[in-house]
Amino acid sequence: MKDEGRVRGVMFDAGGVLTRPIGGRWNPRYDFEGIVMTHHPQVREGLFPEAIEAGQRFLDASTATANRTDYHRTMLAALGIDCPSEQLLQHLEAPAAGPTIEPYPDVRRVLDQLQLWGVRMSIVSDNWAGLEATFASLDIGHYFEGFAISEVLGCRKPDPRMYAEGNRLLGLEPHECLFIDDDPQLVAAAKDLGYHGVTLDRDAQQSTTSDVIVSLSDLLPIIEARRAADSTW
Repeated sequence: MKDEGRVRGVMFDAGGVLTRPIGGRWNPRYDFEGIVMTHHPQVREGLFPEAIEAGQRFLDASTATANRTDYHRTMLAALGIDCPSEQLLQHLEAPAAGPTIEPYPDVRRVLDQLQLWGVRMSIVSDNWAGLEATFASLDIGHYFEGFAISEVLGCRKPDPRMYAEGNRLLGLEPHECLFIDDDPQLVAAAKDLGYHGVTLDRDAQQSTTSDVIVSLSDLLPIIEARRAADSTW
């Protein structure tokens, strides 16, 4: 990376970098089937995989963060529920009875160390509003100076406005920030805009390039090297 000594802040993607879904999937959340069956016990369980695929196609086709109600309506229609009740829709959008995501085991240690070093941190995530409250409930929200959320901003990565909001929250310039995501294309877009960038591939056995890491812990040597190189840190 160029100008290696000038990284003073880290902009994190959320899902796949800091958090993982309980139940093994991001969307819909783990209690979707149970809620639907409570309201419509006649629905055939074999239809759920097709409905979830229809919902994913709806999300993928959206240029901005999709409306959550429309997302649920798409899946319900695939289940044969063309006119869902307001009670069902509200139930699907209400907070879950328990946590829906959890931090990866390496997250708190890394965030503690970055905070100790005085590294500023923000979240840049394609997500629905409310991620701040979720992170607070996981006791990791206090590490971050702000959240750039796609539903709030009305755009998604790689739109430059997402990254710009992330570094604005830190009070830093792009060349002073490192962006980390599990999508290499989004990291490449950040680097094109003047940010430093690292891809986190948790499924890989080992790093293939200097810009790919396989554990969040691998971020620490990168930041430490830039701290040592910058006498003005």
